[in-house]
Amino acid sequence: MSESQFVFEYKDFPLIPIKFCTGERETPIIDALLDSGGDFIVVPYAIAKYLGLNLLKAGHVDTAGGETTLHKSFVNMVINDKDKKFTYDNLEIHVSDRNDIPVLLGRRPIFEDHEIIFKKHENKLILNPIEK
Repeated sequence: MSESQFVFEYKDFPLIPIKFCTGERETPIIDALLDSGGDFIVVPYAIAKYLGLNLLKAGHVDTAGGETTLHKSFVNMVINDKDKKFTYDNLEIHVSDRNDIPVLLGRRPIFEDHEIIFKKHENKLILNPIEK
């Protein structure tokens, strides 16, 4: 994991460029929504299908958009900045049965591993990795 600060420009929503990787496939860069109201990372089913993930049933949850079924899986996730990367290996994610949601980056692990600073007046979102 890198120990340097990430600075992302944002206007309306705090989006972070990421990609998901498995042994065989990786997604293009995806703008994922930083979601302080969510507990974990949630991706739409289409991404899991594209990556060929094995899905384990996790249950049903109520969301702002209605009830959805979630499955669990594991992937590598890379936060991308121009010349820096922060990588999570074998990260647990939740897969929604819906495809009408963005990738949501909940509190675990992003908020646990970074100090997060919103500078709305400068249109900046800053992630400072926490030294452990």
